[in-house]
Amino acid sequence: REKLARGDDARAWVRGLMNGMADLQPDLEKGTLTVWLHPQTCQAHETVLEHVCEELTATETEFPETSLRMVFKPLAPSKTRSTQIPPGQDV
Repeated sequence: REKLARGDDARAWVRGLMNGMADLQPDLEKGTLTVWLHPQTCQAHETVLEHVCEELTATETEFPETSLRMVFKPLAPSKTRSTQIPPGQDV
């Protein structure tokens, strides 16, 4: 709600995010699980996505039943998945 003016907009945005796609990239050496969230429908929502990723990552949440710390990142709309995730690490 910090980045969207209306409460209804925030609820709709979260609903869209939960129904959207994400790619998971485990890195056992670093002890992380990167969650690549797919782009939103407009640039204003991309700014919200970046903010939410920063906030979620700051919680240092571990993926259930693992010791992998979750790192949230937006997948840039102008890039394909293969250019952002190192070869051999896509799942």
